[in-house]
Amino acid sequence: MEKIKENQTYIILGVMVFILLNYLFYYFRVIFEGNILAAIDYLFSEPQYLLYAFPLSLHPIDFFVSLFLVGFAVFVIQDRKKNKKKYKKGVEHGSAQWGNIEKDLKDMYDEENPYNNILFSQNTKIRLEDKNAPFQVRRNKNVLIVGGSGSGKTRFMVKPNMLQMNASFVVTDPKGTIVNEIGMVLKNIGKYKIKIFNTVKFNKSMRYNPLAYVYNEQDILKLVHTIIVNTEGEGAKKGEDFWVKAERLLYQAYLSLIVSKFPKEEQHLGTLMDLLSYSTVKEDDENYKNPLDYMFEQLEKEDPTHFAVKQYQLYKLAAGKTAKSILISCGARLAPLNIPALRDLLSKDELNLDTLGNKGRKTALFIVVPDTDETFNFIVAIMYSQLFNMLCTIADDRYKGELPTHVRFILDEFANIGKIPNFEKLIATIRSRNISATIILQAFAQLKDIYKEKANIIDGNCDTSIFLGSKEKTTIKSLSEELGKETINDYNESKTRSNTDSFGQNYSKLGRALMTQDELLTMERDECIVQILGKKPFKDKKYDITKHPRYKFHSQGEKYWFDINKYLEALRKPKEPKLMLTTVNGSREI
Repeated sequence: MEKIKENQTYIILGVMVFILLNYLFYYFRVIFEGNILAAIDYLFSEPQYLLYAFPLSLHPIDFFVSLFLVGFAVFVIQDRKKNKKKYKKGVEHGSAQWGNIEKDLKDMYDEENPYNNILFSQNTKIRLEDKNAPFQVRRNKNVLIVGGSGSGKTRFMVKPNMLQMNASFVVTDPKGTIVNEIGMVLKNIGKYKIKIFNTVKFNKSMRYNPLAYVYNEQDILKLVHTIIVNTEGEGAKKGEDFWVKAERLLYQAYLSLIVSKFPKEEQHLGTLMDLLSYSTVKEDDENYKNPLDYMFEQLEKEDPTHFAVKQYQLYKLAAGKTAKSILISCGARLAPLNIPALRDLLSKDELNLDTLGNKGRKTALFIVVPDTDETFNFIVAIMYSQLFNMLCTIADDRYKGELPTHVRFILDEFANIGKIPNFEKLIATIRSRNISATIILQAFAQLKDIYKEKANIIDGNCDTSIFLGSKEKTTIKSLSEELGKETINDYNESKTRSNTDSFGQNYSKLGRALMTQDELLTMERDECIVQILGKKPFKDKKYDITKHPRYKFHSQGEKYWFDINKYLEALRKPKEPKLMLTTVNGSREI
């Protein structure tokens, strides 16, 4: 039945041609007695006689010859259709070519409000807020940027986009200078709330308490998982061994106890280390009970189904010697929490991370991380993990699935912030919550080193990728293949010297990479390559930050320099109570 529908046109034409041939053969044979010229002349002068083709002639010549000719024609047509050659003139070996920015990006960026754009290069950009734009010009706002050391990732990508002031920002600041250089313009011009978390210089940081954002058992499980995966060390096994699983149980039990039973001022990770220090065991006395054992016994009497009780009971299945080994492993893993300055940094919360996507005043959170030391990366990874998960939950529970203010994560030196659990799933879902992530790497191999085979999933969820220049071989090779091949004309000349000289010319078409690996390696330092989903790649100049309308407020030495110490001092200074005088005419401050 499907074949009949597919060839319906050919069947109708075949029947019509058969009727016409049957009629013509009959007239040639009977009316004009084989005089073909007379018959053709008559039919052209009197075409209405074609209407008298019925009834069909059943004479063998009229019927079977017509049927044979129609059948032969159908066979030829079907054979040609089956063996049809496909030709793409001019693109035989590839259709890759550079995009025309003005033509290809038309309607993809906001011309009326230039600050509603995400800047990729000097001329390429897409709009941030695109709800009212046609579907075909919308893209997710996730960006993957690759650029070697000194390629200008901060100058050409991070700071120009922050000067747009079109979203709340969470930005990794590896050198700790971005906040100094643009903090003043964000605060005074954009009226941003400035927040700083510094794992390099603790005295220049606001405090962050991960337990302030633990609301249920699921949050405890996520927190423990993030701690484990970011403190494994280089020699960690691929699969978790018994000791790690036992550690998980103990962390889960203690954290659940802390957030549910301890006073607010003691609900922090420092208390976790205190509980571990009280968890003494005696190898030769299985009946020995430490202070924690008594606490959990009391909790069990109050609530036998409490999550902390259940996890602690599983941990206590370990014998004395085994329990001691587990505690040693826990202490070694969380050793940084014994540093007094770090304990103070995590003792209470001043960041209010759950307000980032709220309506109204925007927030810029600067996270300063060392680019040479990984000791405190697990704290940063915890923060990012909590931020992504918490903002998605807030969007769903409070704002019907979408935050009122867009939150952009600008993850500079992404390889230095630790591993965010389930990041490949988070980056696929944050778009609908009005959240986006800009991942900045020195080489794509860094992403694979941390996230293994899931690196390709992360890459695939970024509608835009930007290459600023690199020497890393894997990155160069992969990009050259992604850009594809173009078709070029090849011209050869040959000349043979002999008694009779001969000369030959040969023209052909070849496939050539749009940019070969050596061309990518020698690309001009002020150029970049921008790839946007569904568009041809663009080769353009890197964004010149000095051309940004707000660059005049960018710090130039002392001018517009954001002093972190003064800012934190003013922020923490107790506000003096105001005295109000109330009279019959109203109240006024005195």
